[in-house]
Amino acid sequence: MERFRDRREAGRMLAARLRETPPPNAVVLGLPRGGVPVAAEVARALDAPLDVLVVRKLGVPWHPEVAMGAVGEGGATVLNTEVTAAARVGIGDLEKVEARERREVEMRVQRFRPGHGPVSLRGRTAVIVDDGIATGATARAACAIARVRGAASVVVAVPVAAPDALRALTEADRLVCLSAPEDFMAVGMHYVDFRQVEDGEVVDLLRASR
Repeated sequence: MERFRDRREAGRMLAARLRETPPPNAVVLGLPRGGVPVAAEVARALDAPLDVLVVRKLGVPWHPEVAMGAVGEGGATVLNTEVTAAARVGIGDLEKVEARERREVEMRVQRFRPGHGPVSLRGRTAVIVDDGIATGATARAACAIARVRGAASVVVAVPVAAPDALRALTEADRLVCLSAPEDFMAVGMHYVDFRQVEDGEVVDLLRASR
């Protein structure tokens, strides 16, 4: 099983792959928190702006692991009407979940980007980076939010992913993944150092990139 020493090493290796065919007019978006150290290495190698993409999944109230949509900063909302219909989620229940997750989005935006607005994605290539993909729900939501914010194209780049999740990720225009082992069990198993990334580290990386 291939293992990365830590997220920074994984980011450098991912950056090398991306530089083979550099995405044009790119903005690198790390998914907080674990994706940001990976994204910082990618942004440095591509000489591209680094930002976070704060996304919160909207889980079905009685099955929170099932995504019925997502919310992101700037009022962006993406709904999966097939899921809400199948789960018979009423307007009231949907609004409660959306309000709760939107509050969380706003708190995280203020925490990670105090005093700064987001980097504009209008007409640019959004390169969405995480430390790995297990189910793909967050990555799919992030793609949708990036498009709502005006991205011309969307690239999802990760060091490791579950093969099934990768195949199902049709929302991206391009996928870049270093390893997709058939015996995938968890993202953390593919890192020697998979310590939790603290909020302060995310803030420091974003500040340094500016």
